[in-house]
Amino acid sequence: MNEIIINKEKNIKSVLLVENGILVEKYQYGDEKIEIEGNIYVGIIKDILIGMQAAFVDIGEEKNAFIHLEEILGKNYTKKDISKLKVGMSVIVQVKRGETNNKGARIVTNIQLPGRYLVFMPKENFITVSQKIEQDEERKRLINIIKKYLPNNTGIILRTSSLNKNEEEISKDLENLINKWEEIKNKVKENIKKPVLLYKSPNISEKIIIDMIDRQTEKIIVNSKDIYNEINNILSKMKNQDTKLELKEENLLNMYDIAKSIDETKNRKIWLKGGGFITIDKTEALTAIDVNSGKFIGKENLEKTVFKVNKDASIEIAKQLRLRDIGGIIVIDYINMNDKNNKEEIIRILTENLKNDRAKTQIMGFSKLDLLEMTRKHLHS
Repeated sequence: MNEIIINKEKNIKSVLLVENGILVEKYQYGDEKIEIEGNIYVGIIKDILIGMQAAFVDIGEEKNAFIHLEEILGKNYTKKDISKLKVGMSVIVQVKRGETNNKGARIVTNIQLPGRYLVFMPKENFITVSQKIEQDEERKRLINIIKKYLPNNTGIILRTSSLNKNEEEISKDLENLINKWEEIKNKVKENIKKPVLLYKSPNISEKIIIDMIDRQTEKIIVNSKDIYNEINNILSKMKNQDTKLELKEENLLNMYDIAKSIDETKNRKIWLKGGGFITIDKTEALTAIDVNSGKFIGKENLEKTVFKVNKDASIEIAKQLRLRDIGGIIVIDYINMNDKNNKEEIIRILTENLKNDRAKTQIMGFSKLDLLEMTRKHLHS
């Protein structure tokens, strides 16, 4: 059973996804946090850095946002194209990654508007289907449906939630997204000299509900009347009558021992059931995960002992990536295995355990240094 729990305590809001009583995703933020990831703006170019092939753009936030020149000029731009860029020019951009303590937002010109079943890309020209929809017949069915309605020279991503949805549901979702894009364009006026917010992205609560409501989410539990009304409004718009919404005026972190699970996500070291452990270290460039045998000594030969620890670690790593919403480049230093078949089996186990992760993941395999390399796209700020 899937449940979404939204707990508000003082100035901290927690959005939690629980599967069969186990916390699998968590997002916590204060009332003062302004969510701008996904917002669309008219931005004003403030500085052009030729050496960095980038520009800084004022979008009305505390720090100017960063954009690569190819986002504005195209991948094959020339020096002549750069000369046409001027400080003070306006550009329509979307926030790909929000501000951090040290850096401004990362912005792009490739606009993406997410719906319930689709992501509409008005400046692209392709159709793609979520990699989590694996059946060839279903992928072809969805593509054939969307081709009937998609405007020329625009793109679409068929999300995992589009699985087994009928033509009317999909076409209606696309119609809503096209209308939304038209509304955004109509807000753009000539001779804009200052930043303008064109589109406010849904907050984390709404994003998770939209993403999860079609994945057998049976219940949403909240402890705030304001949040209850907000979620009730979202469910009404989605015409959802299957998901039960409950209001409980208590600290919901006491349910399923959630508070303890949240505290454990702050630990660098995570013990495995068999006695081994993993450590997780995040840096600017990547996340490094190290697997150790710890107290596990095994009862068979060394190769089988090592494989058992690495297997337990793979299951836990998939869980921690999702729970901590770790994104970017991830390098896993497994205990060295000599058997090639064991390495292939570890990749299979990790892949299998990542299937429930809503984020896009890609496993590149073991490098020459015997490190497993993979990437994961983080879901929320």
